[in-house]
Amino acid sequence: MLSKRSLVGVRLNFHTLAVLFFLLIGTQAFAADPSVANSDEAVAAGKTVFNANCKQCHKLDQKYTGPALRGATDRQSVELVKKFIKNSGAVIASGDAYYAGLYKEYNNLAMPSHEFLSDDDLNNLLAYIEYGDVVDPAAAVATAGADGAVATGGGIPSEYLTGIVVVLVLVLLLILIVLGLIISVLTKYLNKQELDETDKEFVSQKFEFGKILRSDGFIIIVTALVVAMVAKTAIDGLYSVGVQQGYAPTQPIAYSHALHAGTLEIACQYCHTGVEIGKSANIPSANICMNCHTHIQNLEGKEGVSPEIQKIYDAVDNNKPIEWVRVHNLPDLAYFNHSQHVKVGGIECQTCHGPIQEMEVVGQHSSLTMGWCIDCHRQTEIATAGNAYYDKLVQLHSDSKDALKVKDIGGLECAKCHY
Repeated sequence: MLSKRSLVGVRLNFHTLAVLFFLLIGTQAFAADPSVANSDEAVAAGKTVFNANCKQCHKLDQKYTGPALRGATDRQSVELVKKFIKNSGAVIASGDAYYAGLYKEYNNLAMPSHEFLSDDDLNNLLAYIEYGDVVDPAAAVATAGADGAVATGGGIPSEYLTGIVVVLVLVLLLILIVLGLIISVLTKYLNKQELDETDKEFVSQKFEFGKILRSDGFIIIVTALVVAMVAKTAIDGLYSVGVQQGYAPTQPIAYSHALHAGTLEIACQYCHTGVEIGKSANIPSANICMNCHTHIQNLEGKEGVSPEIQKIYDAVDNNKPIEWVRVHNLPDLAYFNHSQHVKVGGIECQTCHGPIQEMEVVGQHSSLTMGWCIDCHRQTEIATAGNAYYDKLVQLHSDSKDALKVKDIGGLECAKCHY
């Protein structure tokens, strides 16, 4: 029989094993939390949320303005991570040791609240954070060139096109030289033949450039060309009325899209808050600038505040808006809705605004004319996959062999843009 001490030891060991068992079960349940789904749809939707709200301060696998995000649901529970994303200040104020320590580590830099994100948005965001854009080092090395640059495809190099043009010019010159030689040989041959006086005079006539310039035919041709060029210039001038392509005004603050949207990869939606929810993209107010510049005074590493950033502080201190100069302005008779194109249609900003992430000074890249818009509607295929907005239209278009384009859903109707 077991002694009393042995019975106590068995009982303690059983309790220890029970605690370890339940801890293990809890850990497994947390790791397999169904709200963080490893699916392509969830990851894709989460990437959109990340780019619009998190990309300006965070990266997945390295520290940036904020900490690296991958593994967040391993470090804390899913529900706590969601609460922190929605209202970081409340979680820190509650006394949570982990997030309070994180707050201190990043110099008391508080993350903005995201109360507007739905639970589905948060689930998709966490799916992207944990499973999205995982870089395979072996694949990256395999696709890199000899100089270490990753290979990119598509398009004919410009030097090839230049070479083709040069070859064509050389071929034309060669044809002219051959024709000149043929005429010279034929002239010598005919001069050796027995010809009457009229034919001899015709074959032996010399080329007189001045006579050609004074001929009626030459004068008529030149006159016609001049009239055509003047008419074309006048028509082009009429068509350019109201077209501001290339317009790049000087702004009150030397804001660089190349730095913010390019180098720092801040999403357009962060500053232009109306682009996914309304007709206008909205010009950002000073308080949006201050979300970052309250903590970032000078990116060049110099002491003090740079003159351009000081202008933002002055605008806030004096409660006066920054008088940005509008670049893109459609006539009042035309209706354009940003949310319809960006949110529903999935159109990238660069489609209309050009390589905005490379512009030091923003200019109007496209003509934004009626013809330009119509051409886009005729050629653009609609991204219908996974977009319930187009389900009925896809069903109605199912009998056609051609891809569903904007023109097929009323994109060429006058009332779409003119009301």
